[in-house]
Amino acid sequence: MKILLVEDDTKISAFVKLGLEENDYYVTVAYDSATAEKLIFNKEFDIIILDIIIPGINGLELCKKIRNGNVKIPIIMLSSLDSVEDKIEGFNCGADDYLIKPFSFKELHARIKALGRRHTETIISPSLKLADLEIDTITKKVNRNKKDIKLTAKEFSILELLISNTGKVFDRIEIAEKIWGFSFNSNTNVIDVHINSIRNKIDKDFSPTLLHTIVGFGYVMKIED
Repeated sequence: MKILLVEDDTKISAFVKLGLEENDYYVTVAYDSATAEKLIFNKEFDIIILDIIIPGINGLELCKKIRNGNVKIPIIMLSSLDSVEDKIEGFNCGADDYLIKPFSFKELHARIKALGRRHTETIISPSLKLADLEIDTITKKVNRNKKDIKLTAKEFSILELLISNTGKVFDRIEIAEKIWGFSFNSNTNVIDVHINSIRNKIDKDFSPTLLHTIVGFGYVMKIED
């Protein structure tokens, strides 16, 4: 999972970055709104952790710009302002969660995981299609060119994740976190085994190829160029 942390307090940003990286997240830190805005509109993140009081426009205004730009990345807002009115203002600006300073890392981590799960659930539609491949997320049936394809439960979950985010590259850590809820040891090939099995079932006897390996980055569903 890739996280953008927007926090100008170097002690807090260092503390949060270290804790998240120890839990296998990829963390980019921006210390002001201008840098954060450039990163948000030029790179892909899974969650934004946004402090309200930062150099440049404040976090509330930045949050508005993010939403006005049709960026749907989940946002956790950080603030020492703890009144009900302050929280309502944060949510009205487009935040998905609001965490009061000072906070424990355990609580932040729990909110990140919960928000990540909710976001994944909201992007999944009952019926998903790419070329002639179709999956029904309710009945759990898969077919390509009207031919039924049998997948294991984990294979289905991985395919559902990839096809519901067509064009997005997922690395092994992201797949493990979203499907199993934790990261595997880097030496294990469990993700590769599942991917190869899915590929044999949905691509081997069909054209065009839909499940691609991006060497050094991960896996993506897309119609072959």
